[in-house]
Amino acid sequence: MKQLKWLAAAAVIAGAAAYFLTLPQRIDPSSLSGLKPDIAAGAQVFAAGGCASCHAAPDATRTTRLQLAGGQAFASPFGTFYAPNISPDPIHGIGTWQAIDLANAMKNGTSPDRQHYFPVFPYTSYSRASLQDIVSLHAYLQSLPAVSSANRPHDVGFPFNVRASLGGWKLLFMRSSWVLKTVDTPEIERGRYLVEALSHCSECHTPRNILGGLKTSKWLTGAPNPTGRGTVPNITPAKLTWSDADLLNYFKTGFTPDFDTAGGLMSEVIENLSQLPDSDLAAIIAYLRAVPAIK
Repeated sequence: MKQLKWLAAAAVIAGAAAYFLTLPQRIDPSSLSGLKPDIAAGAQVFAAGGCASCHAAPDATRTTRLQLAGGQAFASPFGTFYAPNISPDPIHGIGTWQAIDLANAMKNGTSPDRQHYFPVFPYTSYSRASLQDIVSLHAYLQSLPAVSSANRPHDVGFPFNVRASLGGWKLLFMRSSWVLKTVDTPEIERGRYLVEALSHCSECHTPRNILGGLKTSKWLTGAPNPTGRGTVPNITPAKLTWSDADLLNYFKTGFTPDFDTAGGLMSEVIENLSQLPDSDLAAIIAYLRAVPAIK
């Protein structure tokens, strides 16, 4: 009987610990004190982060891609997710958000009403973003057109629709540390920030385990295409054999060395990368040369 009491007490303590460890995390608002938004810098963060690629309407054109109405569908083994409206609309969008709300979303995957976001929103990468960049991004987002389009609910069945379980998923797979631990130059360091944080390249180029967590031991070695068609290529030095000049041209124009063009989701990535300065594109290339070569 005494042993049963001890086991019951241990179970209660373990349950309580698990509950508190998996609660949605929040950033202390004082962390943003003194940070001044820079809308021009926010526009660059927006481009590097590929925000329009996911949050523009499915029928958006080049002239309407900054109307962030959401609605694009993202199929996965866990269900189909729909990108939300992140325009400044106060009802359907994020018009009432403060910079701290965006920081909590990007760095913790936590909504303003303290719910876990599904990791189809790549906060596992954005968690590495600087608070200064997030403050500037918030200012830029608030400067865009407001769109009064209602959000479409995700089509995700049980048990994957239980948001409380995402706290456990985050404990297992969410890390804000860098994958490439050592960088030798400021250029590679900048490239690491762009690739591992803002541009979240690993979300497509790294394979996942059965629970959807990234296999960091196979960083950037390629993965099944999220659309279900083909594969996303290995971009480690083991397979990425293009010259620096070829890569720079590809990032700016979408043209490959063999006169092909980027297609599918990569065409959206090129649309974003082409807005970055050449120095940032060179930094990305330097980072890709520095990661371990894995076949």
